[in-house]
Amino acid sequence: MNIGRTVFAQLMDFIPYYEFQQCAERYHGNYKVKTFSCWDQFLCMSFAQLTYRESLRDIEACLRVAKTKLYHMGIRGKISRNTLAHANEIRDWRIYADFAQVLIRTARKLYSGEDFGLELDQTVYALDATIIDLCLSVFPWAKFRSGKAAVKLHTLLDLRGSIPVIVNITHGKIHDIYIIDNLFIEAGAIYIMDRAYVDFARLYKIHQSQAFFVTRAKSNFVFKRLYSLPVDKSTGVQADQIITVTGFYTLKGYPDKLRRISYFDTLTKKRFVFLTNNFSLPSIVIAKLYKCRWQIELFFKWIKQHLRIKAFYGTTENAVKTQIWIAISIYVLVAIVKKRLCINRSLYTILQILSVTLFEKTPILQALSDIDYEEPNADNHNQLNLFQ
Repeated sequence: MNIGRTVFAQLMDFIPYYEFQQCAERYHGNYKVKTFSCWDQFLCMSFAQLTYRESLRDIEACLRVAKTKLYHMGIRGKISRNTLAHANEIRDWRIYADFAQVLIRTARKLYSGEDFGLELDQTVYALDATIIDLCLSVFPWAKFRSGKAAVKLHTLLDLRGSIPVIVNITHGKIHDIYIIDNLFIEAGAIYIMDRAYVDFARLYKIHQSQAFFVTRAKSNFVFKRLYSLPVDKSTGVQADQIITVTGFYTLKGYPDKLRRISYFDTLTKKRFVFLTNNFSLPSIVIAKLYKCRWQIELFFKWIKQHLRIKAFYGTTENAVKTQIWIAISIYVLVAIVKKRLCINRSLYTILQILSVTLFEKTPILQALSDIDYEEPNADNHNQLNLFQ
C-alpha cells in the first residue's frame, strides 16, 4: 500500500508547473508527443542531477528498478535511454533556459535581503566566465583551440544568495568581453569584473546606463591624474585618484573621468589597482567589493563539483545546453527550498541528503532537518582569502 509521497515528488511541488508548461508550449516542446513529455524529460534529468548519474544507461537502470514509484514521482512516460537521448537532442534547449529564468526570478525575491558581507542598498553583480573542457572528436561544434573543444559559461551572479541571473552558453572561442554587449544594464547596480572585461567603450556603456562598475586595471594601463583624494593608509588603500584615460581611441571610448584606487594587501603582499566610475563609496569599500567577486569563482567550483555539467549525456549542442540549464534549475530550486523551509544547512549538504532520500516517503522538511550532521567550517578555505 502506498502511504505518503516520495521526497522527490515533494521537491517537485516547489516547481511552478503552469509556468513550465508555458515554456514548453512557447517552443512547441510537446508537439506530436504521446508518451514522453517535456515534463517527463525534466523530471528524469532532474533525478540524474540530484543522484549524480553517470550516463543515460545509469539513469534508465535506476528509474526502472523503482518503476512502481515512478507514477507517484510524477513520471508518466516510459523510461528508455533512447527516448531520453532523442528528447535531449531534438527538444529546444530554450524551454529549460526560459524555465530556469522563472526559478531565478523567484529565488532573487527570496534572497533580496540576504547579506553578502557589505551593507549596500544597491544590487551587486559579479560577471565572469568559466570553461568546461570537452573532447573535440566527440563535440566538434564546441570550438576552442586546435585539438581541443570546450563550452564557456558566461555568468552574471547576484551576490545576494549567489543566484545566477544570466547564463550565456557559448563555444570556447567566444571572448568573455562580448557578454557585456548582451547585458541589460540595471541602473544603480554595481557590476564587479576582472581585467578580462576592461574595454573602455563597453565600460562607458555601463556608465551611460547610470550603473557602476568595479574592475582591476591592466598592468600597461596609461592614464592622466587630475587630482588625488585623502586616504587612510592603515586600511591598505595607498592612493585614491581621479583620472582620465589617455590615447586617441581609449579616450574616444571613455571620454569621462574615472576613479583609480591603489590597494596593498598585507596578507598576500600584493598591490592591486582598481578602476571604477563610483565616486561616492569610500575607497576601502571599493576594495572590499572586489573581494566579493570571489563568490562567482566559488559558484563555478561548486556547480562543477556537485552538479553534472562536466560529463554530458549527449553530444549535440542542444543536448549539452539542455543538461546545463536543467542543472542550473536544480541549483536554484534547492536554493528556493532552503529559503522557503528555513533550512539552516548548506546547499551541498541538502543535495547530499536528497541524493539518498529521493525514493523515501518522508516529509521533506523532516528528511532535511533531522539528520545529526555538523556543517564543515568554510572559513578556513584558502579560496576565501583576499585576492589569492
